[in-house]
Amino acid sequence: MDTLSDSLLLGLDDLVADVSHARRSEDLGRLALLCYCELRPWARCAREERLAELAWALNTRAPPASRALFLQRIDIVIQELADICRRSGRTATAESLLAARRH
Repeated sequence: MDTLSDSLLLGLDDLVADVSHARRSEDLGRLALLCYCELRPWARCAREERLAELAWALNTRAPPASRALFLQRIDIVIQELADICRRSGRTATAESLLAARRH
């Protein structure tokens, strides 16, 4: 992966904070909005195609049959976001993001 610019790293930190908060509170609407309107565009700018595709698919596939299934899909997106954090040297940020899933 190419090194992320300072502005992309700041954007990553902001996204992690927003996603962590929404996941902890299980705010499904906010999570869907973050994926489509913020996470996907950021991922495309950062050339993180897997994250962009996961965020896109979350909003364009058939809606999940249950709240639990939606959260499982979000957790896959969160795992990919955490992997990007680790690759960018933001290990503590990745751990805090993953902790939001266990809350």
